Amino acid sequence: MGVSQLTRWMDARLYPSYQDHWDDRRFRAYVLERLKSHDWMLDLGAGRGAVPEMDFRMHAKFLAAVDPDPVVLENPFVHEAKLLDLKTGRIPYPDNTFDVVIANNVLEHLRNPELTFGEISRVLKPGGLFLGKTPNKRHYVPTVARFTPLSVHGFVNRLRGRDMRDTFPTLYRCNTPETIATHASKTGFRVCDVALWEGRPEYLRLSALTYLAGFLYERLVNTVSLLSAFRCVIAFTLGKQGRALLKVDGASVVKVAPSVGPTHRRGDDTGGCLILGPQHLYGDGDLCPGGTP
Repeated sequence: MGVSQLTRWMDARLYPSYQDHWDDRRFRAYVLERLKSHDWMLDLGAGRGAVPEMDFRMHAKFLAAVDPDPVVLENPFVHEAKLLDLKTGRIPYPDNTFDVVIANNVLEHLRNPELTFGEISRVLKPGGLFLGKTPNKRHYVPTVARFTPLSVHGFVNRLRGRDMRDTFPTLYRCNTPETIATHASKTGFRVCDVALWEGRPEYLRLSALTYLAGFLYERLVNTVSLLSAFRCVIAFTLGKQGRALLKVDGASVVKVAPSVGPTHRRGDDTGGCLILGPQHLYGDGDLCPGGTP
C-alpha cells in the first residue's frame, strides 16, 4: 500500500534530512568506514538482494553471499552466492577466507546465535571484522513483535509497502548489546564498537497520531541519556582475535591484535548514536584493534 500524502508531509516537517530505509543507508556508511578495496567480504543472510544499500561490489575485491533461501542465488549484488544448510549451520567456505563479514537484520532470526557467531569467526581471517545491524530487543517494535504472530508482522509490513517475501519469523535471542558481547566472547571475538541508533519511526508512519507518538519517543531516547538503551537499532563491530599481516614498505610485519580495555561511553554528541568501544583508534585508523589492514 505505501505511505499517505499526510505521512509524506510529516516526513518533510519532522525529518527533512531522512530518506526511506534510513537505517540501511546508515549501516552502509558504517560498513564503508571499515571496508577496504582489497577485502574479501561475506554478506551473511543476504537473501534475494532486496536491499540495494548492501551492494558493495565496487568497494571490495570479492563479495560472497550465503542464505538458507535459494533466492540468494539470484542476488544481483554479489560475485558469488551459496546456500546455507540450516541443519548444520555451517557456512560453506573454508577457514580464514574473509576479511569482513556483514549481517544486516539477521541476528533477530537466529535459533542458535553462538553457533552462527562461531561459524563467522571460523571463516574470518585473524584480525577480520564482523559488522552487524539488528533491532534492539528493548525497543517497542521488537517488544510488540515478540507477542504477535507472523501474520500480524506481514499485515503491518503490507501497510508499510514492504514485500511479504521479506517477512520472516523473529526470535530475538541475540538482540541487546549484552547478549552480543556474551556470544562474541565465547567465539573468539572482541567487541570493538556498539552503537544504538534511533531515527524516523518507520513502523508508526501509518497515521498522524501514531507518527506523532513515534516522533516524541525518538526525541526522548535521543535526548535523555538514561533512555538511550531503548533506541531501535544496534550496529556493532566485532574483531576476530589473532594476528594479521601488515605490509610496510614491501615487507610483511606481524601486527598482533592487542586486547581491548574496558569499554566506555562517548556522550550523546553523536546524533542519536550511543557508542561503546575501545578508548583509542588503532594503527592506520582502524576502528577495531587488530582489524585487517
